[in-house]
Amino acid sequence: MHEWILYTRPGCHLCEEAEEWLLELAERRGARLTPFNILADPEIYERYKWKIPVLLAGGSVWEAPLDPAAVAAGLGGPA
Repeated sequence: MHEWILYTRPGCHLCEEAEEWLLELAERRGARLTPFNILADPEIYERYKWKIPVLLAGGSVWEAPLDPAAVAAGLGGPA
């Protein structure tokens, strides 16, 4: 099973929206989506604080704004 990581933080509406459609996409693709609160790691927070939500999947990194069709295509298939 492929592991996808979604960098997020509490109160981020863009993160909540992305997590919703990414959970569905991950399920269809046989992947596991793991949300990660960037506030839990100072280094990750500094790297992504202005770029969330950020998705790490399939060896690629997508930064906000996340586009469902672009992410799906980048992972090799339709949204």
